[in-house]
Amino acid sequence: MTKKLETIKLVASLEKAARKTKKPIWENLAKRAMCKRRAKKQINLDKLNTLAKKFKGKTLIVPGKILAKGELTEKVTIVAISASESAKEKIAKSGKYIPLIELANNATKAKTNELVIVN
Repeated sequence: MTKKLETIKLVASLEKAARKTKKPIWENLAKRAMCKRRAKKQINLDKLNTLAKKFKGKTLIVPGKILAKGELTEKVTIVAISASESAKEKIAKSGKYIPLIELANNATKAKTNELVIVN
């Protein structure tokens, strides 16, 4: 079975970011993006809200999909491979959603000490 073109582009961007910045976080994210769909995380907004309270001021990276169960009350930036449309709407009310491909393409500007990978 072949990988989707979007996933291949994402992995290539993450690997390029890893080579360019020499930061292990990008290589870690590339490995997670390459895994099978069943192994990728699906995280609800209520769990992200709990993590946002714990890691105030940090950007949360989800190497999978964000689902819309729950509410997001904390102001936080969330980066993910994908998100459901209703999750994007809920995030827009109190935070910011960025696709992982955009962050990977701007990796040199990203402050890696402010990034938290959600497991």
